Amino acid sequence: MRLIRFDWAMKTILRDKANFDILEGFLAALLNDDEIKILSILESEGNQILETDKFNRVDLLVQDSLNRKIIIEIQNSRETDYLKRILYGTSKIIVENQKLGDSFVNVAKVISISILYFNLGYGNDYLYSGTTEFRGMNLDEKLVIRERVKSDEDSDRKFKLVETNIFPEYYLINVERYKNIVSKHIDEWIYLMKNNEVLENFSSKNINKARQKLAVLNMSDEERKIYERYVTDEVIDKAQILAIKEVAEIFNEGKNEGKIEGKIETAQNLKKLNVPVSTISEATGLSQEEIEKII
Repeated sequence: MRLIRFDWAMKTILRDKANFDILEGFLAALLNDDEIKILSILESEGNQILETDKFNRVDLLVQDSLNRKIIIEIQNSRETDYLKRILYGTSKIIVENQKLGDSFVNVAKVISISILYFNLGYGNDYLYSGTTEFRGMNLDEKLVIRERVKSDEDSDRKFKLVETNIFPEYYLINVERYKNIVSKHIDEWIYLMKNNEVLENFSSKNINKARQKLAVLNMSDEERKIYERYVTDEVIDKAQILAIKEVAEIFNEGKNEGKIEGKIETAQNLKKLNVPVSTISEATGLSQEEIEKII
């Protein structure tokens, strides 16, 4: 059964509270927490459904034992300074959820999840995670920080000490790098993201609901037209970026002794063709600020 692309689903039906179970299943598989419950989708600058959107950010208010805030980002095409943008995003949501004068004990725990449809950095894996931790400069041991929390009701102690890390956590899912080998529950969801399909033997929590709710057959004629136009635009965009890279290589041939000059000449020619600055930056390696200054 052909399913809607996951990036399009994030822009449309997964914003409906009736479909939160799909996102809950995905988060449960990624974070190994079957108790995750989505309370709401928060308003953000990325909450748009236009087919012209090239990326999408969804801020979720999630209930779990740590009351974490979770940001999910869909990124279809390469963006300059992407890591800086997700750093800004996590910082922004921390500040927005911390009222002036509030105790710092209430600082929100933020998890940033990026679903990437392009290669970010060098590496062979398709799933990366990271956070801030402190290590000894002499012994290279991890500093274990603990906080006091209430004990379970059946415990004799009112409080207990548990290891904690309040810094944002980041997950990067590189969909294109995934090799269609399923060895754990999160692989089933990444398989869905890459192939628009849920196999019969998949058993991850709520993934069968994804098969039912994301079927293309469930779309109205108007929704299907918008969806097909979105998919077509993505194909055209990727072809355009590839063509521009080829043009850049041609312009840069023979420029080994003057690489900067070659990049500037390439940028000048691409600007004359009205190519977007972000795309020129991708093709040449120049920053957008440098490109803006080029006549």
